[in-house]
Amino acid sequence: MKQFGGSAYFIDRSDINTDEIIPAKYLTEITKRALQPHLLEDLILDGKEFDTKNPAFQQAEVLVTRSNFGCGSSREHAVWALEVNGINVVIGESFARIFRQNMFNCGILAVELAKADIDRLFSLVGNSSGVKISVDLQADKVLAESGQCGRLECGFSMNAFDKELVAAGGWLAYADGKY
Repeated sequence: MKQFGGSAYFIDRSDINTDEIIPAKYLTEITKRALQPHLLEDLILDGKEFDTKNPAFQQAEVLVTRSNFGCGSSREHAVWALEVNGINVVIGESFARIFRQNMFNCGILAVELAKADIDRLFSLVGNSSGVKISVDLQADKVLAESGQCGRLECGFSMNAFDKELVAAGGWLAYADGKY
């Protein structure tokens, strides 16, 4: 079974759309690898360009965000850009429906948590940049740990099929194992 988790990076904004995740001008690329350097390059936070060169972001395997992540166009390229950058989990209050399913189809976990739990996760950041998050799919638990700010556990729910799909590594791996 695929493991989900790693170093977390927090993006404190709702409604991050697929054009911000991967700008449309890169949709003509023919490999996923070509998308890698462009993840979130058009994202604006608090009136400033997002720093894609930040080492904490470049090492992240988990993104924590607010609500409606992946809204906008229903392109798979946005998920591919996450995948090729080593992101295996995105945690938020909500996701655009088609985007979330594209994540599952690619073997990336989209975990929806209540706003209060998202707020609690953001509180872990504090003065620490070293938050690690792991997800136990069988137990429906997210465990976040920060050296300075402690440990936090949150529960979530997901239907059995989506769990199988992401645990297998995505639709192709799932189909190879079943058919």
